[in-house]
Amino acid sequence: GGGMNTIVRLVKLPMTIRGMIVSDPDGNYNVYINKNMSHEIQRLTYRHESEHIISGDLYSEESVMTLESRAKYKTGL
Repeated sequence: GGGMNTIVRLVKLPMTIRGMIVSDPDGNYNVYINKNMSHEIQRLTYRHESEHIISGDLYSEESVMTLESRAKYKTGL
């Protein structure tokens, strides 16, 4: 594939989760923002998730485990 893209989606997530990032096999970052949160929280969450991408947190051990445990929400879109 080409370069890395960031795809942002507003989705229904449990109220305990503001947002999350799932990287797909093509190396794209899929940012999921909880659509039940206020616009302000969504904006802050997007900025927060962007920071994770920039600082490469997706490749840290903890993030992978956290993301894997939440990845099941992806199938509920």
